[in-house]
Parts: sequence; C-alpha cells; structure tokens
Amino acid sequence: MTLSGKKVCFMTGASGVLGSEIALAVAGQGYTVFFTWNASESRATEVLEKIRWISPLSQMVRCDVSKSGDIVRAFATFREQFDRLDLLITSASNFFRTPLPNVTEEQWDSLVDTNLKGTFFTMQEAAAIMCKQPFVSRIITMTDISADLVWRNFAPYTVSKCGIQHLTRIFAKEFAPTILVNSIAPGTITLNPQKEMDSEEEMVRKIPLQRLGDPLDIVKCITFLLESDYITGQVLNVEGGRLLQ
Repeated sequence: MTLSGKKVCFMTGASGVLGSEIALAVAGQGYTVFFTWNASESRATEVLEKIRWISPLSQMVRCDVSKSGDIVRAFATFREQFDRLDLLITSASNFFRTPLPNVTEEQWDSLVDTNLKGTFFTMQEAAAIMCKQPFVSRIITMTDISADLVWRNFAPYTVSKCGIQHLTRIFAKEFAPTILVNSIAPGTITLNPQKEMDSEEEMVRKIPLQRLGDPLDIVKCITFLLESDYITGQVLNVEGGRLLQ
C-alpha cells in the first residue's frame, strides 16, 4: 500500500472527452487518480500520461463496468496499491438510440448494465472502503438532464440515468455522515450526432444562457462539491437553464 496521507480518487470513464477533463482537474486538486478504461487502451494511456504530469503516481486498470466481477477485481487491484479512498467519480457510460417499440433485451442490457448496474456496484465497492475510514469521503455520480426529460428513442438510457440519481440519494442517506454523495447532471456539453437532432444554432436557442456547456462548467461544479461539507443527496443540474423550458 502506498500514499498514506495523500488523497486518492477512483474514477470510471476517465478516458472520455469530459471524463479526461474531470480526471485532470481532480489531479490538479492534489489527488492521485486511479481510473478504469475498457474500449481503447491507447486513449487511456494518453490520458494517464497527461495526468501523471500533475500526479505522477496515478494509475489505470482495464474494467468493463457492466460486469460486477470486473469491478471487484479493479478494486482488489486498487487496494493493493492504495491505503485510502477519498473520492469516487462514476463517469463510465454507454449511449445509443433505442427506438420504441423495437428495443431488444441485448440493447437494454448494454445500456442499463453499463450505466446503472455498473454505477451501483462501483459505488458499493467504494462505500465498503470509505465507511471504515476515520474521515469524510465523497462520491460524485455523473448523470444527465435526460433523467428529468422525456426523450424519444432513448428509453433504456434515460431510465438508467434516472436510476443513478435515485441511487445517489439512497447512498447519501445510508452512509451519512461518513460519505457525502451527490450527482452532477450536465446538459449539452458538445453536440452528439446520435442524440441531438438540431444544429448547434438551434440547440443554443433552447438554452436560456444562449450557449452550449463547456467541460470547465462541470469541472467547476466538481471543485465546488470537493470544497463543500454540508451538501449530500443532491443532483446539480449544469445545463444553462435548459430544464426551464
């Protein structure tokens, strides 16, 4: 075990566009980052190299979060290397269209197992470590404003994100005051051709603050939660007012 006294973050989904920005920001806050990857080792290695410029002892491990056994093994590797866990960020997510009434069981499992089941078992493994520590630790789940909207063609995805928000409240109540558990729900950060049917100009017109979100908007929110010690069980919507429509 290493790094006694130095803050450590376990993160899923750190090799994505938004996830990598979050991981770099957390490293900049003084955390050593241990993150999981699954789809692209080359992309994950590139992110790790950037993180290590800031936090040299950071590490990564392959993990398919849709499989609970992979999550257990990832945490076993984590415990071999680190003697504390200060922060968990669950950012791993799967996303694709699933028009009704033609959703298959395979599609449902792919989305819900990655997004909801994976988040649950990751939170559970982290909480088992955190609840035994003599200091307050934090869990931040990444969800989506789709949990509060009714999107056509994305039923399993939006259900999974809604479920994560409820898990956030369950874990917050169960593990208070030892663990602070909150969720961040971004709006449109970058246009996703699978999700957004509108052009950027048309999308911006739907947002009261008249711009798309930026990864820095999410990073600022995470920094806020890291500095706050009287907030738990909350979902912070970072969406420029889009839910006001």
